[in-house]
Amino acid sequence: MSSQLSIIRAVSGIIPLGQVTSHIVLGEPAPDFHLIDQHGKVHQLTEYKGGWLVLYFYPRDNTPGCTTEACIFRDNQHRFNEVEVVVLGVSTNSLSSHQTFSQKYQLPFPLLSDVSGKVAKAYGSLFQLGPLKFAKRHSFIIDPEGNIAAIFREVDIKNHNDRIFEALQSLDCSKEK
Repeated sequence: MSSQLSIIRAVSGIIPLGQVTSHIVLGEPAPDFHLIDQHGKVHQLTEYKGGWLVLYFYPRDNTPGCTTEACIFRDNQHRFNEVEVVVLGVSTNSLSSHQTFSQKYQLPFPLLSDVSGKVAKAYGSLFQLGPLKFAKRHSFIIDPEGNIAAIFREVDIKNHNDRIFEALQSLDCSKEK
């Protein structure tokens, strides 16, 4: 591992490799998932091995903050495509909610339905209030080997994509041509 990767960036500052942050260990394998997107396609972490992945959790479809965040990801999709990084959104909303949300805002990336909250919990991103379950607004960069490369626990939606791209640049995610 290069010295450049010996320190991983996170939204709250610099976190050394191996430090535990809410059940997730930087540099260690990301929790696996098996979730369905708004088009009925199953997604598993293993299918993204060999490439970089941004997994972003958000609380609810069609709420002001989540809509703004999704539209910023949408508007930056060309930047993610240029560096061959896949974006996946995850919330505890149903498939039908994701379908409506995705169509309404023409979102070009998969929205994964985690109705049980199991995946959000595995990533330390589940907020439960009685019977209600919500994903917290957290994002993770997962490297080509399937390891956690960066964690964003305090997300300011207006500059979040820029922070992700700064982290991706520092992680040198571009594929050598």
